[in-house]
Amino acid sequence: MMENELVEIPHVGVGFRGPIADWVLSKPESIDCVEVTAEHFFDSGEDILRELSQSYPVYVHGLGLSLGTPDPLDSVALRRFCRVAEIADPDWISEHIAFTKSGDVELGHLNPVPCTARTLQTLVDHAREVMDLCQKPLILENITAFLPLPGEMSETEFINQLCDTSGVGLLLDVTNLLINSRNHNFDPAEWLRELNPDHIVQLHIVGYSVRDGVWLDHHAASVQDDLLELMQEVVAYAPVQAIILERDAHFPPVSEIEAELVRLEDACEAARLR
Repeated sequence: MMENELVEIPHVGVGFRGPIADWVLSKPESIDCVEVTAEHFFDSGEDILRELSQSYPVYVHGLGLSLGTPDPLDSVALRRFCRVAEIADPDWISEHIAFTKSGDVELGHLNPVPCTARTLQTLVDHAREVMDLCQKPLILENITAFLPLPGEMSETEFINQLCDTSGVGLLLDVTNLLINSRNHNFDPAEWLRELNPDHIVQLHIVGYSVRDGVWLDHHAASVQDDLLELMQEVVAYAPVQAIILERDAHFPPVSEIEAELVRLEDACEAARLR
């Protein structure tokens, strides 16, 4: 289990992206923390990483290490990931409970893993390797799955065992949880209560969309009320340290993002008063 220190109100910040880079670098009071995507800095941007690390608590988030692939990790990608972490000096690093490659084939997106003992051991071994090389705490994120995979245990049991065995924490994507619950007809609050709350370190949140009855996450919408309510459930239940508002498309004016950050902070305050 990753040790968490209970905080009154989590830090609330944004994922660093090109369309809002100048605003984030101006250090507005509405941003408490920043998450950077490691792959965005593999080839350039070291000065930006250093500037961000001097201005905010920073978290480094990875997309392509493919921890769920049973093959050895890509040593080049791992070294580049750790180099970003070395420069940014984050409070923690993160990746996904997923795989993005099969053999030498890059699949181009995050894919769910079956909840089996074999997959669990693969993730544990790879998580330990990442932590050993980067010398930073690691947290892993739940993803959306459009087809439920057969397994030997429930997703929550799998996550609890993963955290207990490897020493990682959980980056709980609230949007992904809500989307999975709607697409697969389960109660997200019951799912949450099956997790050890001490594993939950950080949250992701962004608005969802619905198309032809299927719930989707395109990282392109404002946070809806039902998402905000679920986020409050998590903050009331677990010692969440940070919340990152994500956005990768359809960026609104900065004033709207600032208003959304305030809305998240107000929701956190209300949750802590429960």
